[in-house]
Amino acid sequence: MARCPWGASTPDYVEYHDTEWGVELHGTDALYERMSLEAFQSGLSWITILRKRPAFRTAFAGFDPKLVAEFGPADVERLMADAGIVRNRMKIDAAIHNARVIAEQDVDLDALLWSFAPSDHVRPTTIADVPAITNESKAMAKELKRRGFKFLGPTTCYALMQATGMVDDHIATCFRATA
Repeated sequence: MARCPWGASTPDYVEYHDTEWGVELHGTDALYERMSLEAFQSGLSWITILRKRPAFRTAFAGFDPKLVAEFGPADVERLMADAGIVRNRMKIDAAIHNARVIAEQDVDLDALLWSFAPSDHVRPTTIADVPAITNESKAMAKELKRRGFKFLGPTTCYALMQATGMVDDHIATCFRATA
């Protein structure tokens, strides 16, 4: 079965590519999880995050932003000691801070993030045609920063857009590519 080249490299990637990546995702908790995991991925391989995702879900209270917003210094130390996740204090602090932004501003995260989905995205022909940053991801990052979110630049925002189906970047020969 023809897949995007990255999606055929490991069994973990096959499963993620075939069932999750590029599928429309909605809901505050689900999108908060993805935005957090994309931020944790910065500078690392996605496979690292994918394999640690169950531990992340446990460590971050199922990515319920209302619960994570209540995390304090003891929780940060607990997370820093958790070998099951990426132990980067800046990323941990950002995930907690971003949960507080969602909770304190009563942000409809679903509507906010999806407002940046392009209406006329052109699916790439080859992997070389897949961008890392777009005007939409730049605009999303700028708006998130304006609202107080941290660790979500244009590249991370574009990865979020790809992962949650805001854009379809399955290449032309991939069985998952939509018309």
